This record gives sequence, structure tokens and C-alpha cells, in this order.
Amino acid sequence: MEFTEKTKLGKVLSNKDARDILEKHIPQLSELILDPMFSNFIKLSNLEMLAFFAPESSLMPETVAALQQDLATVLDEQEKDEETAPNTNYEAESIAIGSAAVESPDFVEKWGVFELELKGPDHENPFVDVALCAEFSIEDRTIETMGFYDGKGVYRIRFMPDTEGIWTFRTKSTARSLDSIEGHFECKSPLEENHGPVRVQNTFHFAHEDGTRYIPVGTTCYAWIHQEEKLIKQTLETLKTSPFNKMRMCVFPKSYAFNTNEPPFYPFEGSMEEGWDFTRFNPVFFQHLEQRIIDLCKLGIEVDLILFHSYDRWGFGEMKKSVDDRYLRYIVARLSAYRNVWWSLANEYDFMWSKEIEDWERIAKIITENDPYNHLISIHNGTQFYDYNRPWITHCSVQRIDVYKTSESTDEWRKQWNKPIVIDECAYEGDIDQGWGNITGEEMTRRFWEGALRGGYVGHGETYLRSDEVLWWSKGGNLYGSSPQRIAFLRSIMEEGPNDGLNPLPMSWDAPAAGIPDEYYLFYYGFNQPRFRDYRMKPGTKYKVEVIDTWNMTIKGLEGSYDGTFRIELPGRQYMAVRMTRI
Repeated sequence: MEFTEKTKLGKVLSNKDARDILEKHIPQLSELILDPMFSNFIKLSNLEMLAFFAPESSLMPETVAALQQDLATVLDEQEKDEETAPNTNYEAESIAIGSAAVESPDFVEKWGVFELELKGPDHENPFVDVALCAEFSIEDRTIETMGFYDGKGVYRIRFMPDTEGIWTFRTKSTARSLDSIEGHFECKSPLEENHGPVRVQNTFHFAHEDGTRYIPVGTTCYAWIHQEEKLIKQTLETLKTSPFNKMRMCVFPKSYAFNTNEPPFYPFEGSMEEGWDFTRFNPVFFQHLEQRIIDLCKLGIEVDLILFHSYDRWGFGEMKKSVDDRYLRYIVARLSAYRNVWWSLANEYDFMWSKEIEDWERIAKIITENDPYNHLISIHNGTQFYDYNRPWITHCSVQRIDVYKTSESTDEWRKQWNKPIVIDECAYEGDIDQGWGNITGEEMTRRFWEGALRGGYVGHGETYLRSDEVLWWSKGGNLYGSSPQRIAFLRSIMEEGPNDGLNPLPMSWDAPAAGIPDEYYLFYYGFNQPRFRDYRMKPGTKYKVEVIDTWNMTIKGLEGSYDGTFRIELPGRQYMAVRMTRI
């Protein structure tokens, strides 16, 4: 297969001979590729689009012709990509079946983590040679969950029981010593703060499995787990007093502006210099990741775990399909038993040059087929929405695609996809040079309110410039913005609202409203500053009326009751809301 002007530059650059030709004709390209702000988009483009990124090259017709002529001499040879199969003869027949040493607890709380630890063989490569799973049964139900190798001869199988009572288990493995091990444990009632995994409720909203309402108030810290321990602890301390109960974070480290440090651990054995051994996971990396998930669970925070992203200089975003698939099965085996995990297939899936829609569908299939607990799952867009109508997607993880219109589209998206709308990226409060990272605290708060009254949920992020380059949106640390406390105020308003969540109401053309007809109304006036508003409500139904200053976080209850047509005086300031509750 030949390289043409339509071939993605990512594919050209992945071929050494083709890359040399490209850099010979366009020398400045090698420098651009090293710039994380441009690298993704260059790899997504082709020769026809390259002038956008390298206009100074002029890319004269004769240059393009010569470049294409040279590239035509290089074949785009497809590397072999073969899936490794478990070794059915991994242990000799002299090894007794089920002879591995076993450790497991006698009981676990409902929606807690039951962990079966097995001491087994470690010769050759257990990551690929050994298949391990277990069947867990109670009454007439049986659930199968995968096990995994955790290094140093230790294998683990994790299970999240959802029913109280006595569960039994039996292992299955290609390693004789790990096969046919049986046992049982008791599942007891959950602790007070444990409400189970989050599910979709009432089409557009969320609740824990025990029915407890869940209002996602999220924030983004992409690479906080890839920092030094002191900074990680600081992030957790900040979260303790924040309003956030959902965290977007990446499995793989991130390479981008203000993110130039190396992570303390890597997901695979090997190195950038000598190459990665993609058949051998680094257990320390994944142990570190799961400990952070446990830390967040203790704080009541859901983990929106991003499985792939393109901001990468290590090659984890451009692995072969077989490696992707093995990684996915491994991480589902390790993490699916944690009740606070959500799966996000990608951050900005459309910026990943090496994956097409069929790849994302394959990835989704692997996750959903191997996750026995049906955790929430979605995929996050860059400039092109994914088809959120796909049946495997539980909710829409949205980034604005209009520079100016963000949460104002929430009610339209609800109608389009008929699923919960979570605007995980509405831009970030901060002052860096990028338009996505320099909105004010007032604007961040306004977008939260706008999205909430249009029936969705908006996410936070912060990118204030700092000399140490510790920006919350990626590394965590401390929060410096003015929006978090206002977001906390909104969260309290939402928690006091209808149990079924805020749903939009067509009350006026110039301001969003939400609530339950004849019972509860919430109006929001955003960046407008009316001195008064006239309301026409159902005569005979009396309401308590409160004027809410969403920025100064005050609620002023008006005397008396109101019904029919009436006027409410307002202070003529921005960011005001009015709440009406039936008496």
C-alpha cells in the first residue's frame, strides 16, 4: 500500500523511511511534532492539510510533487498484529489442580470488594500465558469475573457482590494450580456511606443502586495521579472541602502544555529508550492507580476513568489493537469491582489519529462484555460528537463544539439523544493563553446554572497560570478560582430541588426554567440584569417565592404568598435566580 496525499501523517510518521522523507522536504515539521499543542492535529492531517500547520514552508506545488514522488517509493507495510493466546500447558501435569495457596476474607459488605488472592506460578510470562476467572454464585444467580496477574507470583480475582447472603465461588484457569479452587464468603449489609454504583435514573438523571439520588458535580484533573506523592496528598486534601463528587482522570500519563514531567511509574515494563514490553504490565503502576480510586471512594467521589487519550509522547495512544485489547481486559479485571468507577473510552476520541469508529466500537464491546457490573460508560468528544444513540452508551460525555454556545444546548441534546447530558468540558476557569482555559469564575458559574436548568450536569476545571506549572486541570494541587464555592451553592439548590431531578420547562423565551409544573419552579437570568419580572402562574395555586443571588450566594425569601399573575422586584444585577415552591 502506497502513501498518498490523503494518508494520515500519523501513519506516515510511524514509518521511519517515510518520516525521513517528510522531514527532508519540510525540516520544521520535526520541531512541530515535538510541540504537544500541535502534534495530535498534525498526525490527524494529511499532506493536503499540512500548510495549515506549517504555512512558513509555503509548500509550493513543486515541493509537494517532489515529496509525493519520494513517498511513492516507500511501501506502507502493515506490521503483524497477532493476539497472544494463554498457554494451556503452562504447568506440568505433576502440579496438583487447585494446589495454590489462597487468602480471602470471610465476609464483605454489599457493593464492597471481595478479593481472592492466589499464590501461583511466575515462570515465563503469566500476563499472557495464564487465563484466570471465577464464577460467583448465590441462589440461582451466577456471575463470572476475570482475574489478573499482579506480579511476584500473586494472582487476584475481585468481585463486587450486590446481594446479601452466602456466596460461593469456583475458579477456572489454564494454570493447574489455580484451577477449580472453591470457597464461600458472606455478603453483609453495606455501611452507611455505601450506596452502591451509580445508575441512570428517570432517563436524564442518576441515582445509586440503593435508590439514593446522585447529582454529578464533576471536576477534571487529568494527570493528578502521575505526580509526586506530596502533590497527590494535597489534591486529596483539596477535594475534601470541595463540592466535587466526580473526577475525570486518565489512566495513562499526559504530555501537553504545563505537563512536561515524567510520571513516577509507567504502565508497561521497559522504557522509552529501549522500548516497551507491551506483553508485560507494570503492577506497581496499576496498584498506584487503584489506590487513588480507593482514596476517592472514601471521599464519596466517582471516578470517570479515561482509558485512552492522544496527549502522549510514550506511545500508549498508538498501540496495536491486540495490545489495546489486552490492556482493556486487564484494567477491567483489576478495577471493575470498585463501585465508584465509570468508563470513559477516550478524552477527545476524534483527536486520536490511529483509531477509527470501528475501533471505538470494538473497545466498547470488550469493556461491556467483561464488566459484570455494567458500570456507566461513555466517550468524550473533541470537535465532533460521537453517536450517543449507540446502545452501549449510558450517558453523553460532552465537550462544547461551539466556542460561545455551551450549556445553552443542553435541552437540545437531551431531545437528540434521550440520555443524561454531562458537559464534562465547558471550558476552564483560568487565565492561560488558550480560549478553552481562560473563562472567568462568573462565566463558569453561569454555565453550571444554565446547564442545570436545562436538565443536564456541567463539569468544572481550573487553569490558572502558575510558575510551578501546577494547574488543577491536569496536576491537581490547590484550587484558586472563585467558582467552586458558587458551584457548591448550586449543588445545595439542586439537592433541595425535585427528587426526580431538574427538568426544563418552556416558561419563557429569554431565560431557562426548570421544575415540576404547579409544584416547583426555578428561573435563571444569567448575564441579564432585569429590575423585575412578571409571572403568570396557575390562579389559586399559592407559592413561596425566593430571590437567589447565585454569585453572592444569598437567598431572600419574600413575604406572603403569590398566585396567578404577579411581579417580582429584582436588584438589576447579573446572575439572579427566582425559586417558587408550592405552599
